[in-house]
Amino acid sequence: MATLRIMSGGAPKEIFLQLTPQFERKSGHKVEFVFAVMSTLRDKIAAGEKADVLVMPTNILDEYQKNGVVQARARAILGLVSINAVIRTGAPKPDLSTPDKVKHAILKSRAITHATPGATPSGTHMGKLIEQMGIADAMKDRIIHRPALEGGVQLVASGQAEIGFYPKSEVINADGLTVVGPLPAPIQLTTIYGAAVTAASGVPDAATAFIAFMTDTMHRAAWTRAGFDPAP
Repeated sequence: MATLRIMSGGAPKEIFLQLTPQFERKSGHKVEFVFAVMSTLRDKIAAGEKADVLVMPTNILDEYQKNGVVQARARAILGLVSINAVIRTGAPKPDLSTPDKVKHAILKSRAITHATPGATPSGTHMGKLIEQMGIADAMKDRIIHRPALEGGVQLVASGQAEIGFYPKSEVINADGLTVVGPLPAPIQLTTIYGAAVTAASGVPDAATAFIAFMTDTMHRAAWTRAGFDPAP
């Protein structure tokens, strides 16, 4: 039986940890995960770190497929993840129904948090959005750059940040948080997450089996509960 090394962004972490024990029991394979922000994963890959499966936004996998890093066969889409706002449980919910109301809610906040621009798709999007809203200077001392899974959740749950803006899958089941809802459509970023077997994998059949298991229709409801919308 194989030991699989999966390199993944943070968005699918919770659902992978939920479903992987079932895969290991069924297949006999073992799975090791490396979860990191996208910029770190790309640095690891560029430095020659080996993996059997990459789990990333599909536009990045497209690039890796073109460059021969991942195989075309067995590629699959896991689901779509939108950016949602979260607050401390019990705190008043801000109105995020329009872009102007999002801007107002941000400006009213003592502090907000989102991932570092350049490190993750959501962090990059939020950085650009705040610039485009013309409030970067007003907010420069009130934005804490922290990925959800590296302390951002705790910043919101503790009240240190009033609002967090993160991929839904990273916060939907977090203790101490309430999901307010998604950014409105005109300023939303929806990321399509996919999985692919690497060209260098020594156990491609086991890697393919992992992807097939995770994308089996019997697990669709679990992915939805974990914050992933189905691909159209």
